[in-house]
Amino acid sequence: MLSIVIQAGGESRRMGQDKALLPLLGKPLVQWVIERISPLADEVLVTTNRPEAYLVLGLPLYPDVIPGRGALGGLYTALRAASQPLVAVVACDMPFINVSLLGAERNLLIASNVDLVIPHLEGGLEPFHAVYRREACLQEVEWALAADKWRVDSWFHRVRVHRMMPDEIQVYDPDLLSFWNVNTPEDLQLAIQLASKDESGGSSG
Repeated sequence: MLSIVIQAGGESRRMGQDKALLPLLGKPLVQWVIERISPLADEVLVTTNRPEAYLVLGLPLYPDVIPGRGALGGLYTALRAASQPLVAVVACDMPFINVSLLGAERNLLIASNVDLVIPHLEGGLEPFHAVYRREACLQEVEWALAADKWRVDSWFHRVRVHRMMPDEIQVYDPDLLSFWNVNTPEDLQLAIQLASKDESGGSSG
């Protein structure tokens, strides 16, 4: 029922290199995401415009269907590539992504009969930690692209959306670590500290 699509292979300007493949305690950053989300998924896919660099993952790899359309184009590729009726789209640089929270988003989408469940934090919406109903959302993303829209949320008003607020989210992820991403070398060093603590018996959710 659930495809999980990992968005990878971005430009990573602040990191200076492809962050998804940077080592975190001996394995690529993206591998942390894969291992956390896999128990929930009926299939796991990776979208990347550098598929040759990701062959080592042993997962299906999909370059952008419409190159140069930014995050909206990446979402379109993710929804197109997925085979299951529900699609979770997640970023490659969230090593502490919380699978219980992602499962709660999926369950809420089913129970509420909506088309999209998306976390809404103080900083705004999190489209790359969200669950989409493929059939409804794909056609509206196609509409947005045809209308020359660029914002990922430019089509949200055309579907049924449940915005998951911080109090709902913190039931599953009290520290909101699921949304913490690695953008800079300093972030990577902090991720190493957090991951080391986690592996030694602490908890990152």
